[in-house]
Amino acid sequence: MSAKIIDGKVFAASIREKVSTYVAKIKEEHGITPGLAVILVGDKDPASEIYVRNKGKQTVEVGMNSFEHKLSGDTSEEDLLKLIDELNNDASVHGILCQLPLPDHLNEDLVINAIAPDKDVDGFHISNVGLLNTGQKSMVPCTPLGCLMMLRDHHGSLSGLNAVVVGRSNIVGKPVANLLLNDSCTVTIAHSRTKNIEALCAAADIVVAAVGRPEMIKADWIKEGATVIDVGINRIPAPERGDGKMRLVGDVDFASVSQKAGAITPVPGGVGPMTIACLLANTVTACYRVNGLVEPKGLTV
Repeated sequence: MSAKIIDGKVFAASIREKVSTYVAKIKEEHGITPGLAVILVGDKDPASEIYVRNKGKQTVEVGMNSFEHKLSGDTSEEDLLKLIDELNNDASVHGILCQLPLPDHLNEDLVINAIAPDKDVDGFHISNVGLLNTGQKSMVPCTPLGCLMMLRDHHGSLSGLNAVVVGRSNIVGKPVANLLLNDSCTVTIAHSRTKNIEALCAAADIVVAAVGRPEMIKADWIKEGATVIDVGINRIPAPERGDGKMRLVGDVDFASVSQKAGAITPVPGGVGPMTIACLLANTVTACYRVNGLVEPKGLTV
């Protein structure tokens, strides 16, 4: 048996199409253009630069305004917080994202929690974390939201399914677990200290891998026909491509697991494309909410 490949590129394109439709609607009916502000501090992380550039490009492509703020690596905490305060009070900005990681001299928690919760399109503000944990309406972190959307699309109802989330990070593991719990899954969070982790995973209908260890999850960890969502993005040496070359792999050993799972996301091209698509979805949702409009369907939980 070979697993169904859950194509994140195709799914993300369908999300962007919905976003475009809702952007056009709020422009035409209310004269409002949703706006996303992205802050990048420093230029030491090439991946962050590429990511910010892609965010800006896709924001414009769906018809929204893109505001990019590139600050020097030695920007003071005071100046960064002042910029965030200005964006919080700017009615043309509906979503604010501060690209992580920040330089060491800046307090990430302080910066994240300075963003107005209703503009926190990353879903990292402590208020949004608390609302999600208690099953209330919140801004939902983008990668977990993308995972949930793909699972709902594949399964329809998730009610009663056994799910194991491998990884307990605040960015993916914990919010994914809460989203699945809110959809009536029976959820186990596994991590580096979990005993008999292989047996736990092998009993699951859904495995979400978000642990950051290349190809850790093997075929004998997976139940026949289970759905596997691989959030991992790891660079490993690829000598077959030439000296010093690297390739991307997930947290799942795709070659073996794809022969046993019922459905699986590839790396690259699975969860990754959904992250920016869900960022755009969160921005348009935030815009509708702040203007007291019925929020878009199919773009949030």
